[in-house]
Amino acid sequence: MFRPKVPTMPQPTGRTVPSAVIAERAAIVQQHPVQAVVPSPAPARPTVQITPGAVIALIGGGTAVVLVLGAVLVSMLLAVALTGTSLAICALVVRSLMSTGTKHR
Repeated sequence: MFRPKVPTMPQPTGRTVPSAVIAERAAIVQQHPVQAVVPSPAPARPTVQITPGAVIALIGGGTAVVLVLGAVLVSMLLAVALTGTSLAICALVVRSLMSTGTKHR
């Protein structure tokens, strides 16, 4: 159940060679050894370079996100505070109505 399942690929997705060409190439005998090509090492520094304009755009975008999220959170806090205040006022009114009804009997 917890073992990963490796998907099987019914058909290859890369370059395919027709079977007739494969049979032809198998008959070729090489006269000289083939030298392996050694790939060059990856560069040490990153390839992405940040320009001053990109830095300013990132700072502006981050500031906008912080301001929008701040406004949303403050409005939610205000809504909770108003709801709590209105419920407290309703509770006081109901309490006063119930207490005045029992005193007059």
